[in-house]
Order: sequence, then C-alpha cells, then structure tokens
Amino acid sequence: MRSHEKRANVCPQTQGKYLVSVVSAVVFALASLFGTLLFSADTVAVAAESQAVAQVGNVTYTSVQEAIGHTSMKNATVTLLADVAESVTITPPKGVRNVTFDLSSHVLQADGSAAITVPANMQLIITGLGTVAGGTQPAVDCRGALRVESGTFTSDATLMRFAETDGTSAQGSFSGGTFTAPTLFNLLDDAKNLGYVTVRGGEYWGMIPAGLNTLALLSGSFSDTSNLAPYLADSLGLIPGGTSGDGTGDGMFHVGDLAISSKQTSVELDPASGLQRLSDDDLLTLTGTQLNGIADYRLVADSDQLQALNDQIDRAIQAVGKRKAFEAVSQNITITAVRNTSDEDFMGADASRGAGIQLRTSDHDGISAQVTVTIKAVAEPEEPGKPAEPKQSDMPRTGSAIQALAVALLLLVAAAVCAFVTSRLRSS
Repeated sequence: MRSHEKRANVCPQTQGKYLVSVVSAVVFALASLFGTLLFSADTVAVAAESQAVAQVGNVTYTSVQEAIGHTSMKNATVTLLADVAESVTITPPKGVRNVTFDLSSHVLQADGSAAITVPANMQLIITGLGTVAGGTQPAVDCRGALRVESGTFTSDATLMRFAETDGTSAQGSFSGGTFTAPTLFNLLDDAKNLGYVTVRGGEYWGMIPAGLNTLALLSGSFSDTSNLAPYLADSLGLIPGGTSGDGTGDGMFHVGDLAISSKQTSVELDPASGLQRLSDDDLLTLTGTQLNGIADYRLVADSDQLQALNDQIDRAIQAVGKRKAFEAVSQNITITAVRNTSDEDFMGADASRGAGIQLRTSDHDGISAQVTVTIKAVAEPEEPGKPAEPKQSDMPRTGSAIQALAVALLLLVAAAVCAFVTSRLRSS
C-alpha cells in the first residue's frame, strides 16, 4: 500500500512539470514567430527604401546621381531600372566626359530643377524608349553637348534650354524622339546665344521661338509652323499633314530628308547661238538642279567633269571663230550635296571650343544627281569670196553625147567625100 501511495503522489508533480515545459515551448515559439514577422517587416521596409533605380555594368544603385558618379571610361552607360523622381547633373568621375543614359522604358521625373543638367565640357547621349518629364521645370538644361536618339520629353514650360557664353558653346543633336511643351527650345538665362542645335528627326509638339539663328532644322515633323519661317526660308521640303496615303493626315508639317532634283537632266548647247564657259551656279541654273532641304548644304559639280565640259566649249567657240567644223559631244556631270563647313564627329568634338563646331548629320553626305550636257555639231562653212561651182545637171551630159555623134557623122561625110573624089580622079 505504501509503495502504491507513494507512486500516486509523485505522478501529479511530474505532470505539472510537463505542462510547464509545454507552455514554455509554445510561448517561445510564438515569440520567435512574432520576432520573425517584425524582422521581415523591417527588412521589407528597408528594401523598399533602398530599391535599385539605376545600374552601371552589373552594379545597381539607389539613385541615378549615384550611378552617374560610378561610371568609368570602360563603362559609361547608366541604365534606368525603375520610375524615379530625381533631378540629376551629369558629373561623372574625373576623366569621364561621355555618358550614355538609357531610359529603358522608365520615367525620370524632375524634382526641384531640370530633370537633367549637362554642364559645360560634358557630353550626354540619351537612348531608350522611356520618358524625361520636367513638369514645371525643363526636361534638359544644357551647357555642354547633348545627343538625343530616342525617348519622350515633356514639360509644362520650356522643354530644352541651351547656352552659348564667352567660354563655352552648347551643342545639341536630335535624331529621334517625341518632344512636347509650350516652348520647345530656348536660351538659358545667362546665354548670349543658343549654341548649335540641329534637328534631324523626331516629332515636335509646341512652338519654337523666332530668333534662334543657330538652330538648324534638317528633318522632322512639327505641329506649329508659326515661328518656323526663319528656319525654313531656304527649304523646299515642308510637306503639310493631310497628304498621307490614307488621306487623314496627322496634323503635322514634315521637313523632308535632303534630296537633289533636276528639272532637266539633259540639256543641249548650240554653238551657233553663242557659248560661254559654265560655273557651278551656271550649270545648276541651266539644269534647274536644287535641294529640297535647309541650305546647310550646297550643290557642287564634279570639278574634273565640269572642266572637261568647259574644254569642249572652248573648242566649239574656237571652231565657230575659225569657221571650222566641230563634231557633237556630250559630257555627264555629277552634282553632289556637300556641307557648308567641315565639321567634326559629334562625340569627338570638344564642347568648349565654341561656335566653330556645328552639328550636321553625315547621313546626307554624298547624295548626288547626274546631268548630261550636249554641244551640238558645227558644219564646216564655205570659204568666203570663192564662187560656188554651178551644179551640173544631167543636160550637159546629154549634150556631150549629141556632140560626139555629130562629130562622128561629119567624119563619115568627110570619108564619103574623099571616096567620091578619089573615084572621079581614077575615072578621069
């Protein structure tokens, strides 16, 4: 009995200890779970705050400005990874002057100042199908060199501002993209001039102020032509919207690509009407050859071919003067569009070298047309003062034959008379 009672008294104590252990384990597990949840929430919050928005090479950064600061000579491309509100300045490390910004289908929204600022002596290329949104600020302020290949650019004020000062000259080149703002281009506050800005592609929705004399429009589509007249004065390529194939049009005015056309691809010169040596301008006027683009280019005839034609003109003039014959001759001449200045490649140009550098597209260099100039033949004239020999007809030939026949008859008559006289003498 005692042994049994003792065992019965011990069992409740053991069960109590077991329950305590179980409760402790449950409490510890709940505390651990709660701590894990809190830690995970903090981690998510930190991750959200430090989300990567830009990338250089394989390294990501939490701001575009930080990424620009980590570009290098070997890798100077900053790729946008997410939509971000940030105003950035192109200030790469020392020794890096060319930066490429790939929008990569994301949005860079201005935050307090222009979305992108390009300082003097810096060069920026913008690519990708993303957006640079200025909001109440410009999309780009540029004192250096800017090249836009694609993208969408918007602003509620002035879209792009450039500056040429005593020390530096801004440069811009636009080959593609969509640009929308009340005013598309204008000067920075301290600028004396715009700098050299060339538009050679893209769609432009907004106004371009008059007086930007160094703005060259080579190609592109424009929604507002009210202030384009100063830039299109020498252009024959302005095509109004509404003339597209479907007849609906897009409401835009298009500046066509540079092209050469000739009203007469073949002309004939008559030495009898007078000749003179031809210059390039004379040949262009003679053939009606012209450009359908801004007069940033000029037309030049092949110098060797033009010289060969002028040599033939000289010979024709001499032949007419010396009253000698001249055989007809033709000369093909190639007319080429060449740039007015000898410009350097855009990204190789030094942005600090001022107004001597202009941005032109090389896509149009070398386009040409061919014309043919023929000089008519000149017959050798008759010598002056020498009577012309009468033209002999068939009649003299007939008269000569009759005369010969008459002589033959006379000879026969004479022979008959001689025979008669001889016969009479013999009979006597």
